[in-house]
Amino acid sequence: MPKHSLAEQLDTLIDSVIAAPRGQSLSGENNELIPFVPVARVLHNLPRPDFKQILKSDLLRMEPMKDDAAVPTPTHVRPSFVRPGFNNIAPYIVVDGATDFIAFLQAAFEGAERIRMPRPDGKVMHAQVDIGNSAVEVGDVSAEHPARPCTVHLYAGSADQTYALALKAGATSIYPVADQPWGDRQGCVKDEFGNVWYIAMPNGWDPGPEGVRNIQPFLHLRNASSMIPFLQEAFEAEVLGMAKSDEGELLHSTVKIGVGTVEINEAHGDAQPMPSYLHVYVPDVDDLYGRALKAGAQSVESPSTKPYGERSAAVRDPFGNTWYLATYLEGAKK
Repeated sequence: MPKHSLAEQLDTLIDSVIAAPRGQSLSGENNELIPFVPVARVLHNLPRPDFKQILKSDLLRMEPMKDDAAVPTPTHVRPSFVRPGFNNIAPYIVVDGATDFIAFLQAAFEGAERIRMPRPDGKVMHAQVDIGNSAVEVGDVSAEHPARPCTVHLYAGSADQTYALALKAGATSIYPVADQPWGDRQGCVKDEFGNVWYIAMPNGWDPGPEGVRNIQPFLHLRNASSMIPFLQEAFEAEVLGMAKSDEGELLHSTVKIGVGTVEINEAHGDAQPMPSYLHVYVPDVDDLYGRALKAGAQSVESPSTKPYGERSAAVRDPFGNTWYLATYLEGAKK
């Protein structure tokens, strides 16, 4: 008999945890799954069956690579097409009052300002604030770029401490920090500029030696399932994990583009669409710009080479999000 795949073993493991009495030991045919038992056990006696699918989506993201599979790029290794200082898909947050917003990022999330380019009127044309191993980009509103808040999944060393700092810095609570059924300890706040922050930390699962990206944009979309094939066709995206309800609704997906990731789910309740600006580094801007247009995106800016050593372009996807695509040319020459 051929050995069951890890995905099949995960199904068996999760079903066993849900069915087993508390305290009963569990065993599987693969010792690699043993560390997942504490994570899966949180499903015991939970009323919502979709938690099982969400858990499986997250666990499949941690499935060990086969010997003949492509090895993912470690987060500390920067491919030549990525500008130094970037490890994620950066949310580009446009606000009315960028200086105050940068101060909030520093106070709430221990952000470190790396770049600030002022406009002639003293407003912020462009800024970069690093939070942990990731970047957030910031700019003041203009005639061409109105305010554009977004939703961000932020992993912190201590969710409780960061949540408290965010409230002290002026954010308001959406829900307090608590242990969540999908294996995170998480709370949620909204800052005074309208951005929503899911503040989380791993709780019962090991993100591995590379850790997690501290910042991931989170897109709540209507008809979210159709975003997946668009991203695959337009940006050669890789789906790292996906969970759907029995009715086919997208409960959660993590998608990799370039070296960064973005999270997606179906809009629900207070989690409604917030069309975002997203900055992502890719190996070939011209190729992906053309692919995006064929996939149904609209052109915002055609590819061009910038004096600061990048080739960039911009497109708007069918959901209203604007993607700033870039290739770091100086890195490619080295």
